[in-house]
Amino acid sequence: MAIVREWREVKRVKRMKAGHLAGGVKAIKQGGLALKCRACPQPGWNMPEGWESADDFSRFLYCLFLAQDANFRLSNRNVSSEAADPIIGDGLGYFCKREGNDGYKAHIAQHVKEEEVSNCSGFQAMFMANTKRIKGLRSTGVGGVTCSRHNMWMPNGMGDLQVGERFSNMDFILLSVLMSFVLMWLVVSYDIACQYAINFWERMSAMPEAMQLRLAQSNVWWMVPNFHLPVHKQGCHSAYSFHWMPGAGMTHGEGVEQNWAFSNGAAGSTRLMGPGSRHATLEDIFGFHNYDRLLAMHHVLPKRLAVNIKEAMKHQTAFETFSKALEEVRPTEVAEWREWVWRWESKQHTDSSESPFETKDEVTTLHDIQLKIASEEFICTEDGVEIEREHTPGAFITMGLELEQLQRKLAVDVRAIKDPSANQKLSFTKRRTALLKQIFKFRSVQRVYMPSVRGLLTDEQRQVYDGNGEQLPEATRLFMPSEIADEQLRARACALGLAEVESQMRHGEAEEALENVRDGLRTRTMTNRYKLRNYTGQGMMTKGQGMLRQINIKIHLAKLRYRYARAALLVLRGHGAWEERLKVLGEDDVRALNERALTAEEKAQNEHWAELGVAIVEGGIARAAGVARGEGNHMLSWIWYSAVLHVEWCKVHVRTRRYREEVQLLREEMRRTIAFGYTEAAEWDRLAREELEGASAEVTEGRRAYVAEHANTERARCAALEADWRGILQKAEAFLAGNVALEDVPVTVELEGADELDPEEEEARLEGEDEGDELPHGLQ
Repeated sequence: MAIVREWREVKRVKRMKAGHLAGGVKAIKQGGLALKCRACPQPGWNMPEGWESADDFSRFLYCLFLAQDANFRLSNRNVSSEAADPIIGDGLGYFCKREGNDGYKAHIAQHVKEEEVSNCSGFQAMFMANTKRIKGLRSTGVGGVTCSRHNMWMPNGMGDLQVGERFSNMDFILLSVLMSFVLMWLVVSYDIACQYAINFWERMSAMPEAMQLRLAQSNVWWMVPNFHLPVHKQGCHSAYSFHWMPGAGMTHGEGVEQNWAFSNGAAGSTRLMGPGSRHATLEDIFGFHNYDRLLAMHHVLPKRLAVNIKEAMKHQTAFETFSKALEEVRPTEVAEWREWVWRWESKQHTDSSESPFETKDEVTTLHDIQLKIASEEFICTEDGVEIEREHTPGAFITMGLELEQLQRKLAVDVRAIKDPSANQKLSFTKRRTALLKQIFKFRSVQRVYMPSVRGLLTDEQRQVYDGNGEQLPEATRLFMPSEIADEQLRARACALGLAEVESQMRHGEAEEALENVRDGLRTRTMTNRYKLRNYTGQGMMTKGQGMLRQINIKIHLAKLRYRYARAALLVLRGHGAWEERLKVLGEDDVRALNERALTAEEKAQNEHWAELGVAIVEGGIARAAGVARGEGNHMLSWIWYSAVLHVEWCKVHVRTRRYREEVQLLREEMRRTIAFGYTEAAEWDRLAREELEGASAEVTEGRRAYVAEHANTERARCAALEADWRGILQKAEAFLAGNVALEDVPVTVELEGADELDPEEEEARLEGEDEGDELPHGLQ
């Protein structure tokens, strides 16, 4: 094992030119033995002239995108010692410098008792300090930094964690990476960036002078990876999202999570190693990972470019069509939305209060109204003693609304199955029995709050009220206050304030049902897209149709619920300003943002669904299930003409820009990859001209031959990439100039040359999960 370690060390110092330096290994700088990402901006190696003075619209091309995270699988037991098993090449590769007054060990020694708790993120990484699994461990895991666009480990971007994932550890690791960069703009993604960034500049000021950033705070963007963001508080969603960051392209920030899969296979072995053996093993694994990524990028970059050109054109066409339709009816509002997006992107944000991508007009749901009413009715006072009421008007109306929903659901389920089996018939019978019991309970409470309602009914209706009729439970009228059309009769039949309680709840029910319709339409759109893209074969297509059918049933139930709630609200309140928001919902109105108006055949099919609602309950529900006909040539349904509409427009607008930015970024990254190779060849040539003091003629000849071989290899690789990438880069130029058709863009890119991994297989192989965050496989 000692020979293996020595062989690894000799090979890596040889490959990184140490044999051609005047000082040998001692002349290697920190991080000098790490393979660098050729597609990332490397000043002096692959940057164009004048990049420092780039304008605000193109500076994103020269941003350094980094991602950091911790992996608790790469823990290490407290076995052996650094005296018995020393670390070779401290700070020369992927691990940051440990020894010395300015080293990692001295830094973390100052933060031994540091305690940090995140009050935002749903992940538990910050609570690792309280875990019991640290007993007997030298290191609880590893913190790492990668370039987030190409998934390559950064030089000096690794460090052991002594107790959990502390800011002090991650600060030192991140700043160790940035020491070797001449930067103007920086983007850092971290799963707890919203908390980590708050006092970063204050913590950095206590670091050694050489490690402090010389950047303006406004030129550093802190983001949260896309998969991690949903579990954060709502206020973080827009402010820390790559989707709404200008210049981010299609960056997702999750590459660091994928990279852990490559090293986690050695976790079981390295956990039992001494410090030196573990350090050397991980250095070798990280080095091979970077080498593998360098080869894979020759395929991955052009394929990504081809895919993003195609997607950019689709989104651009869709946005132009969408925006043109809106500008015809709401030109002033579209201009305001465009200005709003520009203001948002012109500066950094730490909360989402000003975001154009968040719904400001919150939907008042039925539960909100019920909670408000319940808080007023929950307790009453008798002789100074607070007691809980047994029944309240709010509880009575809530019981009625829940019964109506059960009736509608049962009626739709019965009608949806034309020829039910014996088990299905038994299930329907059990549901009807349970529903009938609940109706009897409802009647007993109704006699308290609507004592005179029976006297207002016809003889036939009294039979239904008394439960002596032959109607099915799902077709039994409940005779709620809203079913008494005459206001005076309603006031005589109901307890004081009961109609107002139902009016408030009906408004909340209508708002909630309309939002459910919109959610269902969005779900149907995305499910259908996923099915078309990924489902093949009869079995999977049948499964997909079943899923869409269930979604359509939910949309239909939400539609019926809205119509009945609105009809009841119209009886209770009459016509008024509330109708501007809660309009009549016609069949043509129930369509997604990207759906066209219904054809005659589709209208007939929807009328069949409407018939299910007609037969649910006589009277009130029947009137709500009737189809309110509107104009069929509307380009956009009125259900989207609300606060939700501006959110959809803004999202489509910036999504189109992100795809265009991704094309620009990929084009620049491919140029940088080739430029780095030519600079590397020139560096080998420079070393050939240098003389080493005391070197024999044989050694000098061998050095020059080795240098010439590597220089020629670099130039040949660059020439091959220029030839292989020329076609797709020309397509990118034509797209950015607006001179390419969608059908001209290849779906895949065939490359000549060495036998390399397919990009999708390569990315899938490198995907993985982190034990601390429990990420699923197949993360996109």
